[in-house]
This record gives sequence, C-alpha cells and structure tokens, in this order.
Amino acid sequence: MDTVVAVYTGQGLAEPLKRQFDELLPEVRLVNIIDDSIIAEVMREGGVTSGVKRRLMQYYQHAADLGASIILNTCSSVGETASDARAFFDIPLVKIDEQMAAEAVASYRSVAVLATLPTTLQPTLRLLRQQAEQQGRTVQLIDGLAAGAYEALVGGRQDEHDRLLLETAERVAAQADALVLAQGSMARMEAELAQRLGKPVLSSPRRSVIEIRRLLAERGAKR
Repeated sequence: MDTVVAVYTGQGLAEPLKRQFDELLPEVRLVNIIDDSIIAEVMREGGVTSGVKRRLMQYYQHAADLGASIILNTCSSVGETASDARAFFDIPLVKIDEQMAAEAVASYRSVAVLATLPTTLQPTLRLLRQQAEQQGRTVQLIDGLAAGAYEALVGGRQDEHDRLLLETAERVAAQADALVLAQGSMARMEAELAQRLGKPVLSSPRRSVIEIRRLLAERGAKR
C-alpha cells in the first residue's frame, strides 16, 4: 500500500483533503502531521522564519521515515520552503498549489489571486510568476487580498469571512480572465464564486490529489 504523508500548518484543511483522498485515492494510506503553531508564527513574523524552516524539514524527514511514497505540503505560505526541501529527499514532495498555478498560467492571460493572508498572497504570486516563466508565458496578476477575512474565520464568523471574500472577488474579477484561491481551505467556495462571478475559479486541494495519483501511477508502472 502506498503512503502519502500530508504536512499541515493549521487544522482546517485536513478533513476536506481526506475527502478528496477517499474519492480519488481510496487505496492509499493517508497520514497527517499537523503543527498549527507554524501558521501562527508565520503570521506573527510576517513570513517564514528559520525556526519554521527547521520544523518543516523535521516533519518532511519524519514523513520519509514513516515510509511515505509522496510527501504533500498543504500550506501555500511555506511553499517555498517545500521547494527548497526537495533536494534533500528522493521521494516526490508535492506542493498543494503547484498544479493549480501551472494550470492557471497555461490557460489564462490575466489571473486574480484571492487570499485572506498577506503571507499566503505573496508566495502564491511568486509561484504564479515562476510557473509563467517556466512556460514562457506572460500573465498579468491581480492582487485580491480580502483584508479581515482570516480574522473573521478564526474568530468563528464564517459568514463574515465569506462576505469579505466575495466582495474582494467581485472587485478584482473585472480585471481577470480567471481567479485562483491561494489557500486550500478556500476551496469550499470555488463553485459559489464561479457561479456568482461567471468566471473560472481554481482551487488547489483536488488538483494536488490528482497530481499525486498521476505520480503514484507513474511509480507503479516503473516497478
């Protein structure tokens, strides 16, 4: 049985991702490593600290020690640390948002990035620019920071979070061919936003699991 170890920096995404695995990869053993102090530190310090990098590397190593076929980094705020960590492992380290970013820049000339945290927005914008450069594409990126939405969500005011996110999406949608949701936890709003805006909206969790399925199939074919 293949094992995927998912590394989380918060609590909110574990159950939605498990549902994706249950649907798309029911035969895979999914193991979760969760340290919700990480996102708190990233927010407090305004970015990834050396301490966060050390802890993440320890978790990736622990995942490898658990026999992971693939490691899944589930947090876009620390995606650049995951990229750096790849050189130290001989198993794939999948970033939750990489396939979403690749698809967005391949398919659209202007993309609005919706985020509720500046510490997620900036790494996502950099990832999109990186993907565009790799594909030889020129893509206009629009900043869609929904200020106050994250605080509303962690404060238990989900309706306010959703309202702020929708208002931000409506503000930036006129400038964009498509929108991407920078945080995996926002995927639950993908269909509603697409319907309200009349434009494509891309989220990351399902796309990352589909990429894991592809990698596992490729690995199985080589056995």
